[in-house]
Amino acid sequence: MSGGGGTWEDSLGAARAVAAGDRVLVSGTAPLADDGGVSATDEAYEQTRAAFSEAVAALEPFGIGAEAVIRTRMYLSHVRDVEEVARAHRELFGAVRPVSTVVVTAGFVDPRVLVTVELEAYRGSERSEAS
Repeated sequence: MSGGGGTWEDSLGAARAVAAGDRVLVSGTAPLADDGGVSATDEAYEQTRAAFSEAVAALEPFGIGAEAVIRTRMYLSHVRDVEEVARAHRELFGAVRPVSTVVVTAGFVDPRVLVTVELEAYRGSERSEAS
C-alpha cells in the first residue's frame, strides 16, 4: 500500500510512502509550500519543521504518526545548518528518539531547498531502545 504523492512522485514514478509489513517508509521530503514554492527560504530550522511535517503527514493514511518514527535521515546542503536542523529534529522527535543520520550533500534540484528529510516508522507493538 502506498500513500498519496505529488509532482515529484509522479515524475519519478515513485510513492510518497509505502508500507512493507509493519514498516512504513517515507520518501525524501522537501519543505515545499502550498503554491509549489519552497517554504521558509534561507531558514534551515523552519524548512526542517516543514519537511518533517509533510513526512509525518504521509504516515496518517497508515494510522500512525510521529510517535511511530524509528529512523530519520536529514540531507543538508550546508554544514552551517546542522545545529538548526538538529534543534528542529529534537523538538519534533526528542521524546521518540529515532535513530538518525545527517548527511551534507552538494545540493538539491531546487537551490532554495536547504534540507530534505526521510523517515521510517514502525506499526508494530514492540519497540525498544539501547541504553
